[in-house]
Amino acid sequence: MTVFSFVLAHAFPEFLLSVGALVLIMVGAIRGERSGRLVTELAIGLLALAILATLLSSKASAEIFDGAFIDDRFARFMKILALLGSLITLVMSQDYMRRARLEQFEFPVLVILSTIGMQVLISANSLIALYLGLELMSLALYVVAAFNRDDMRASEAGLKYFVLGALSSGMMLYGASLLYGFAGTVTFPGIAAAVTAAPSTGVIFGLVFLMVGLAFKMSAVPFHMWTPDVYEGAPTPVTAFFAAAPKVAAVAITVRVIITAFPAITTQWQQIIVFISIMSMALGSFAAIGQANFKRLMAYSSIGHVGFALVGLAAGTPAGVQGVMLYMAIYMLMTLGTFAAILSMRVNGKYIENVADLSGLASTRPLMAFLLAMLMFSLAGIPPLAGFFAKWYVFLAAVQAKLYVLAVLVVVTSAVAAYYYLRIVKIMYFDEAAAPFDRPAPAVQAVLALSTILMLIFWIYPSPVVEAATSAAQSLF
Repeated sequence: MTVFSFVLAHAFPEFLLSVGALVLIMVGAIRGERSGRLVTELAIGLLALAILATLLSSKASAEIFDGAFIDDRFARFMKILALLGSLITLVMSQDYMRRARLEQFEFPVLVILSTIGMQVLISANSLIALYLGLELMSLALYVVAAFNRDDMRASEAGLKYFVLGALSSGMMLYGASLLYGFAGTVTFPGIAAAVTAAPSTGVIFGLVFLMVGLAFKMSAVPFHMWTPDVYEGAPTPVTAFFAAAPKVAAVAITVRVIITAFPAITTQWQQIIVFISIMSMALGSFAAIGQANFKRLMAYSSIGHVGFALVGLAAGTPAGVQGVMLYMAIYMLMTLGTFAAILSMRVNGKYIENVADLSGLASTRPLMAFLLAMLMFSLAGIPPLAGFFAKWYVFLAAVQAKLYVLAVLVVVTSAVAAYYYLRIVKIMYFDEAAAPFDRPAPAVQAVLALSTILMLIFWIYPSPVVEAATSAAQSLF
């Protein structure tokens, strides 16, 4: 096998998306303004091919590009999640973009480019690859956040995300330079070999600054400040994209960095992860209670769920990493289903976002009310829905690692967060009916129904996903 064919065998999905993005740009440039729908459909097909290529790729782990890029079971599992998030976002976005007169070919191209960054980020095995993947992902996200140029809120969202994102990237780059200076290498295995159980102060500072950048991308406390404004201001399909694929990629690289680069200083990084986890769970649970805007409520919900996912990472065990992976898979489906419901909130052709607009939905759209209620129960972690098992796996990992206080806080904050999820159910079923919603697009209906069905039946046959997550988690250790 030649070097090129070996590299292509382990980076074919990234190569496919890169070539496909160039082709989509050419199609859009040649066909002009009429190409929006065609390019979106081609982009959906391209993402589907990338998922298929990832599923059929070589099962053996390998490092390429001088060890900067790693293809292992963990990377493949998280890449499939990120690709699914991007694909479902594009499927749901078509009707909204057409109605909002934003059906331009640049949007699917930017989603593809951001997805390439996510793929590189998930497979990063060095600080340089990490930064390249992060910036490739982020630069496209800055643009899509402000994609609706005629909307002041969207422009404000894009500007806030760009300024704060640039600041966090600079801090992360400073942390990476400190780690390189004290470890003498940029690869994660090299850093692991250089960092001993008694690390220097410079290594600790480097780790802290690196975690600042990663916490920003995960929208974890105390670097969450951009999330509510960006989620509320960006077009709804963009908000759904932010809540799904980039969050998966950010959590994936955080897990890889912590587990593979710093195994000798578990005590030090565990303190950071536990602090971020507790603060995110607490803020996400309490701050969402008073939110009237559904998208803003989902922003605080996402902050809380990142905190829950990080409980598994705090354990620092294969079972903990498996819990994180299962949590992100289930969370992504629940979130995309909820945003499909938000995209269905349209009265007389106008999209609405307030929780109060769901009043009496059970009498006007009983099926939609049932599906959304099941998603809310799942987000709250009520058994036997999939959301319960997501929290159960990270809770169990924390108990096995003797992090009893953290495990108790998972239960307490889940109980608090259940209030605002159940409040939505109460509004739909017990409040006076508001104006009935227009009939949603078939694609949006399909996403809402399918995600809810998967949440309902997960407990019946969870083994394929659980076994895949277990195998993927073990590949890191």
